[in-house]
Amino acid sequence: MWLKINTVSEIVRVLKTLVAYLKRPDLYPELGRKIVKNTINRGNAFKGKEKTNSWASSNAISQKEAVSQLFGLDINPFQSEYQEILRTSAQKEKECPIKMGGAGALELIYYACEFTNAKNVVETGVAYGWSSLAALFSLEKRNGTLYSSDMPYLAQDGDQYVGYVVPENLKKFWKLFRFADKESLPKIFADQPTFDVVHYDSDKSYNGRYWAYNELYKHLRIGGVFISDDIGDNSAYQDFCEKNNIATTVVEFEGKYVGVFIK
Repeated sequence: MWLKINTVSEIVRVLKTLVAYLKRPDLYPELGRKIVKNTINRGNAFKGKEKTNSWASSNAISQKEAVSQLFGLDINPFQSEYQEILRTSAQKEKECPIKMGGAGALELIYYACEFTNAKNVVETGVAYGWSSLAALFSLEKRNGTLYSSDMPYLAQDGDQYVGYVVPENLKKFWKLFRFADKESLPKIFADQPTFDVVHYDSDKSYNGRYWAYNELYKHLRIGGVFISDDIGDNSAYQDFCEKNNIATTVVEFEGKYVGVFIK
């Protein structure tokens, strides 16, 4: 019974998403890519997963250790300094009718911005806006700008909730581009060509990651910080670092792996 209901629900979701795409000609390129990804390249999402998880688990350190080793900073003040805003934002997430990705390694993002004295940060993937919030805490101090790429939530009617946990007073430091990365990133780079911090958390496929890593790396300044969430999904991050002779730090956070390095 459950299998039947789940299958029907999945069909409804797919049809709803397809109709939403068809109403948005500006998203047709991404629709084509998704069709290919979910048919011809279905195995692409997990390419090299076993290899990378073994590599990541043997090299991983804690977020606290990573911030200390890379940036020479202590992560403890973050939670106390922003306690009230974080509590309010957590309550907003609970009340949100749309379910999206939760908070990640916020201290890592925040202290990467502090370490670089960031004025321009680019991220892919927003959801509730937790990573955005962490970057904006730091960028606000220098009147900086966060550039974010995030696809519309076509199957959930959830566009109005993207960045839901970000307070209104911080949104003046934020530029949000509502397209797939392959459309958003060229627009972002045309607006701002160089970044102090890069944070990747969008397309989970191997090809999608590898393409974006190369594009983002080109626009990261020397001395800037590159962060990628969920690097254990496949070997794109490991392969990218090895190909470019990048010595990366691997952070274990809540059972997942985050990659971070200074360019």
